[in-house]
Amino acid sequence: MDQKSRLYEPNNGQERYLGRREFLNKCGKCLMMAAGMGVLGEKSEISDQFALMDFTSRAQRKRVRLHLIYALHGLKQDRPDWPNLGFDFRPVIKNYDKVLRKKLPEFAFQTSLSSGPEETSRILEADQAEPPDGYVVFQLNCWNRVLQPILEVGKPVLYVDFQYGGSGGFLVYTADCLRQKRENFGFICSSDFNLIISALRAFEQYKGAENQTSFAELVRKVRVDQTPRPGYLKCYPDKLRVLPAEETVSLMKQSPILLFRDEKGGEPFEMAGIPVLNLPFSELNQAWKKADREEAKAVARVLWQKASLVRQVSWAELINSAAMYLGLRALLNKYQARAVTINCLGGFYGGYIQAYPCLGFHELNNQGLVGACEADLRSTVTMVAFSLMSHGRPGYISDPVIDLGRRQIIYAHCVASNKVFGPDGPANSFEILSHSEDRRGASVRSLMPAGYLTTSLQIDPAKKEILLHQAKTIGNSFEDRACRTKLVAEPLGDTEKLFTMWDRWGWHRVTFYGDLKKPAYELAEVLGYRVTEEA
Repeated sequence: MDQKSRLYEPNNGQERYLGRREFLNKCGKCLMMAAGMGVLGEKSEISDQFALMDFTSRAQRKRVRLHLIYALHGLKQDRPDWPNLGFDFRPVIKNYDKVLRKKLPEFAFQTSLSSGPEETSRILEADQAEPPDGYVVFQLNCWNRVLQPILEVGKPVLYVDFQYGGSGGFLVYTADCLRQKRENFGFICSSDFNLIISALRAFEQYKGAENQTSFAELVRKVRVDQTPRPGYLKCYPDKLRVLPAEETVSLMKQSPILLFRDEKGGEPFEMAGIPVLNLPFSELNQAWKKADREEAKAVARVLWQKASLVRQVSWAELINSAAMYLGLRALLNKYQARAVTINCLGGFYGGYIQAYPCLGFHELNNQGLVGACEADLRSTVTMVAFSLMSHGRPGYISDPVIDLGRRQIIYAHCVASNKVFGPDGPANSFEILSHSEDRRGASVRSLMPAGYLTTSLQIDPAKKEILLHQAKTIGNSFEDRACRTKLVAEPLGDTEKLFTMWDRWGWHRVTFYGDLKKPAYELAEVLGYRVTEEA
């Protein structure tokens, strides 16, 4: 057989003979490709530096096109809000983009920023020329309403919480969407980025699905399948003494609340049978002015000595906060009241009060009294009722954050007691730091004990309802973003159900150490209320 007859390649089912030059040319190309791919053995030093063909950089067909929209006030935060004044979001956004492009190379991403509905509408209008397959909304600040107009487009939307930044809006807006049964809405909140990536892959499943599974169901399945299973939930013994519900209700009627909501004040009224005195800011400020500064120095000195750390708070500011505490105590004595709640930020930024009440609330709560944040009357009523019922155990108002990646709920706020078992119980360590959102004033990071059962509650007289869930404490978070105290716990019950009530009840919950589930049902029966378990 001659040489030419042995050199051929298939050509539409027929043999085509190659000449010597064409054969050598094709063999040379094959050798170059093999060398570039490293299939001829170990690469030389030169081949390590120079690849004949770089397959990693080949253009890849993008199977899903997503528009990432970041909901925030601005790239550098210009107001006191979560996470905090001056927070720079640029590294956060850069990291999200970097990780998504690395983990999902088959996805194409477009990025936009929006602070509210108007900017979002302009973004959506521009998308009409070439609509994406779906949207991912990152809630970086709490209350920017960016999600809502995007949902109306009808495309699948994944809603992602930036923890300790957008968590309040995330929880409230998520519950609202669940109540509306929006099938194009999926949500995820996780410190584990792999869980977020898995949720994003639902876009690809949804786009290629032949069945009628909704996007909401695909993302729900990711949450259910990949949220860790419950851990060891047995808790340390806790000898909780509880008053009978009838006696508690009787004491509630004798436990007035001082409300400082604005500069005007108003007529007194009742909530759940508890008298509420509606007083103006001027009376609070006058009490602070009258406080003995030498006594305030003595209080400040004790706080300084007891705290395990004092940071970002000057000695003068500590005295100022101690004077506010003395003023609060004087007002409680004057009106024979048990509790006080203040519109702290409104009063401070409006110039009506000159000191934050956080340290004063901390001291009052340690004494079996009630100091409650943000003029939140519903939470104050809850604190009064269950503090009475539990012989003075303090309630802890918080803005909860849910982390499915760790199966945790984190109760965050800048006011907390460090005597969680009541005035006569042991004290845990605490730190004095600036108020987190604006890095001013003085507030508390209480490092509350782990391993105990807690009950988180809200009483709503208008609904005639008590809301509750329970959790086992597992530690404290020192994350700098958002409020100073961050009690970390594992919720008991259904984590999916735990997302459903925030639109009806708002963000705040009041957490007590101890098993108050049965007492809550007993109190509800006496008051004529019902109990809703949210997990």
